[in-house]
Amino acid sequence: MEQGHTDVTDSCRVVAPILNRIGDKWTVQVVRLLGDGPRRFNEIKRMVDGVSQRMLTLTLRGLERDGLVNRTVFPTIPPRVDYELTDLGRSLWLPVQALGLWAYEHHGEISRAQKAFDKRAGLSEEQPRKIAAAGMAGR
Repeated sequence: MEQGHTDVTDSCRVVAPILNRIGDKWTVQVVRLLGDGPRRFNEIKRMVDGVSQRMLTLTLRGLERDGLVNRTVFPTIPPRVDYELTDLGRSLWLPVQALGLWAYEHHGEISRAQKAFDKRAGLSEEQPRKIAAAGMAGR
């Protein structure tokens, strides 16, 4: 039986929030780091270049809510909090690694394509950043 338009729309509606979570810029980096084992908040913050404390907190809470990360509080002074991937989170680690490898292997081609596009479109050096920022605004 062929899948109808409504079925595709329903499927997209179901997976869109999940893809938004795992496609987030900070989520990918956090999942890659936690694939190596449990880490503390400040350790993650130091290793994820450019993430603010607020964004890292929101990212970790979202991952915890989605069942991808466990947060463990140790009753020490000062309290110690570790974050680690759950089994579900570990099942995401390999696809995230593959995506990172793909991006690394193709970043040169993508950069060349962007420059060629910008040249054809007659964009100044500043304009592509505005286009990229506008594309990210919906996230």
